Amino acid sequence: MKQGRAQEVEELDIESPRQAVAYLRETGLVAQHEEPTLHVLKGGVSNRTLLVQPRNNPAFVLKQALPKLRVPTDWFSDPERIHREALGLRILKEISPPGTITPLLFEDADRHIIAMVAVPNPHRNWKEQLLAEGPSEEYILQFAGILGAIHRESAHRVQMLSSFEDRSWFESLRLEPYYQFSATQVKEACGFFSALVDETRRTRLALVHGDYSPKNILIHDHRMVLIDHEVIHFGDPAFDVGFSLTHLLSKALHCQERRRAFIDAAQHYVTSYLDIVRNSRFDLDFESRACRHTLGCLLARVVGRSPLEYLTLIERHRQRTAVLNLMRRPPTLLTELIDAFAKELDCR
Repeated sequence: MKQGRAQEVEELDIESPRQAVAYLRETGLVAQHEEPTLHVLKGGVSNRTLLVQPRNNPAFVLKQALPKLRVPTDWFSDPERIHREALGLRILKEISPPGTITPLLFEDADRHIIAMVAVPNPHRNWKEQLLAEGPSEEYILQFAGILGAIHRESAHRVQMLSSFEDRSWFESLRLEPYYQFSATQVKEACGFFSALVDETRRTRLALVHGDYSPKNILIHDHRMVLIDHEVIHFGDPAFDVGFSLTHLLSKALHCQERRRAFIDAAQHYVTSYLDIVRNSRFDLDFESRACRHTLGCLLARVVGRSPLEYLTLIERHRQRTAVLNLMRRPPTLLTELIDAFAKELDCR
């Protein structure tokens, strides 16, 4: 690549309205001389994200990967990961429930940018809805259904393995900042995290989303739509279960007046998910690994590089204490883990 071209690629910032409009016209995503409506989407730490509303065409989302993530500690990841997300969008559309994945529109290999169809308005972010209103059976079932379908369908498509074999972005965005960094912060958990990282690297059973959480769920017309797929890889689906369950349990801690509702929702979530994947080719240790991933993520979200922002310092301490207690003898069944965590929170 020529030096001028490399500098141009490096300096492009789609959150700059002037640069964004010029780029959209250059790539043909909007008509020449058109002035689309632009809105910077906040909330993510790893990308610049822009909602683009052309004058006469449907809205779409433009997404540009960042080499350095927007968090207080230094956290770097190769922006090439955006192209893994593009591949994920193509594959997930085939194996996920209808209407739950936004179609890919455009991919720029040089500038590490993709465009996808925007979720129509009005829509709500499920994380915000959970914090404001608590869980509902309708959406818990959908949450289990989407993840269960991804894991079940991909487990029978071993041809996917070669396309998603590279797990470098999972290493830089999950294993290092969540598990390995947390091990340096909590010495008592060092052995637990070391063993968990080793078994995660060894296990390849299904397509793993890697970022399956309420913040990546938008709800439109009572249907969930899953977004943000840059960490997707072929690996251990138990990670997705632990990662996602962590969000329900952490909200059970934070939302004291709705604690029982979140604990019950967590139970409903795991039982529904396990029923969906019952005939998948997962090994006998799958559920116990999901328990260990839940404990690992619960601790990582209070001591790792990406702590849950809604937890207070007191709540983070309580979650840390609860998890360290459970790590001494980790439950092997998810329902037992949820009950044990609730008991640690004096929920009963």
